[in-house]
Amino acid sequence: MRFLRVLFVIFAALSLAGCASKFKTYNGPEVTRVIIDKSARKMYLMHHQKTLKGYDIGLGFAPQGHKQFEGDGRTPEGQYVIDRRNPNSEFHLSVGISYPNHQDRAYASTQGKTPGGDIFIHGKPKKYEDAPRDWTAGCIAVSNREIERIYAMVRDGTPITIYP
Repeated sequence: MRFLRVLFVIFAALSLAGCASKFKTYNGPEVTRVIIDKSARKMYLMHHQKTLKGYDIGLGFAPQGHKQFEGDGRTPEGQYVIDRRNPNSEFHLSVGISYPNHQDRAYASTQGKTPGGDIFIHGKPKKYEDAPRDWTAGCIAVSNREIERIYAMVRDGTPITIYP
């Protein structure tokens, strides 16, 4: 009987540990596109023409206009893809956006500058919990709970359109 009790305690502990994981599973319809509406501060995960989920977002600290140069604090606008993920992100979890593309690099080059990079959709760690709505260096921010779901739902290669 004692063996069964110990086994039950171990099973319960493992079950609770699984609930605390930041890595979620998703078995619903495929996210075929991500849409960002910067002016409305909204992100939509789409399955073709159907909205699967919508989120309020924060943007770069200079939210107006397209990101052009490293350090400008703007969030890019245009057509990109989700191209990587970081399970060990300083910002809880993050999924990468393929900025800069060829046109972004070319424009920055004509100005003698670099376009920047490392643009992600990510969470909001404790050290930024009191930050204003638009606080990133050009990324798209959601809550930690929301990025857990987004990380599970959105696959690398998913197109993302960022509207002004």
